[in-house]
Amino acid sequence: MVTFGPKGDTSVTLLLLNFVCLTASQYENYTLRNFPKEELVPLTTAYGLALDHYAAEKWTESIKYLELSLRLHRLLKDSVRYCVLHCNTSKHEESSFTRNKDLNVYWHALMKATCQKKCRAKFPVLQLPPPSRDILQDFSRRSPYRYMHFAHAKLDDLQSAVPCAYTYLQRNPGDQEMHRLMEEYKSQYDLSGYLQDLEEQPYEASFLKGVKLANSGDYSNSVGHMEEALRLYLREFQLCQADCEGISQPSPDSDLYTVIAEVFVEVLQCQMKCEGNLKPNVGGFFVEKFVATIYHYLQYAYYKMNDGCSAVPCAYSYFLFEPEDQVMKQNLQYYEAYSEQWGLQPEHFLPRTEAVKLYNHTVTLKLMLTSAQTYLKMDDEDFFGPEEAALLTSESPDVEFEGMGDYEESIYADWKQPKGKGDAGDSNI
Repeated sequence: MVTFGPKGDTSVTLLLLNFVCLTASQYENYTLRNFPKEELVPLTTAYGLALDHYAAEKWTESIKYLELSLRLHRLLKDSVRYCVLHCNTSKHEESSFTRNKDLNVYWHALMKATCQKKCRAKFPVLQLPPPSRDILQDFSRRSPYRYMHFAHAKLDDLQSAVPCAYTYLQRNPGDQEMHRLMEEYKSQYDLSGYLQDLEEQPYEASFLKGVKLANSGDYSNSVGHMEEALRLYLREFQLCQADCEGISQPSPDSDLYTVIAEVFVEVLQCQMKCEGNLKPNVGGFFVEKFVATIYHYLQYAYYKMNDGCSAVPCAYSYFLFEPEDQVMKQNLQYYEAYSEQWGLQPEHFLPRTEAVKLYNHTVTLKLMLTSAQTYLKMDDEDFFGPEEAALLTSESPDVEFEGMGDYEESIYADWKQPKGKGDAGDSNI
């Protein structure tokens, strides 16, 4: 068994050579297309066994099933993403109902559903019983890594425990118990190389590199990493939106229209959470308004490089998300006043295309969700009108005959009717 040495011990440095393969064991042999058949079980089953073994203090067995659960969860997400993106981009036969809006909507829904059905049939994991919302929420919160940390710690395997703890803390910086344990590890051991986020997204690393380079004055290289961070983030945001479409839990006893309403509202609620779920954690704090922050760094770096034609669209992109920022407003006024000196044309005084697309998408999602929730909360009088609502809420269609006889009582007694331009605008993280 491998253990840490005290601070300064060369044995720790030697162990770093094997760090990557040891800490990434849950995904070491993971592939989307060739997932081992013997491991293909419902996520609910694998995760349930992991927690049962954990409760029984069978740490090795618990770790085994926790790692399997993480692989199954990734397999489920990757399979869903593939089918959603494939069907969203596939060309379908054009309908002949273009003049009939209702039929046209039904046609597109039918084509998309048929595509999904065919695609999902190719992925065995999507044929298994889906996990519950609570289990999916556990994985979103990275709860399995909390269990894995304690299980590894119980086995005195801190080399594996520390990365799990760090990965969990990146999504749960408010967990005081885990913070206390991490501080104890730091005070006793040299953790250089072990504080790695095992679920880190590529855009997070690019963003951090860009920030460090900007802070050191290397704006040219900073821009490259920031542009990459933006591109990778937008791609992950799109995949997150796809995740929400692919896994839903409709009520089994609901009618068709109730199911449709429930699923669409659930999808919208999930998609609205993507921005929050994708915020990177820097130094124990989440980067709020992440996309706006990237544009702020970009406009500042381009300004420092005397590239106004690139800086101004980034400034307008930032202002699109943060229209009340007075410093940026002054920056934009400056560029407008000195547009000739900067060589600016009218097309430069617009947000970038991808910024407009993201902004319109998120605003539309919010409006749709708000409208749907308002509509679903309407009382009968608002929905049907006062007269019709009064008729529909009558206790019985035969209420006017009550008291005139009870010859049908034995049959129907149980029946009820169903009721500064750059420097001035610098941001700190």
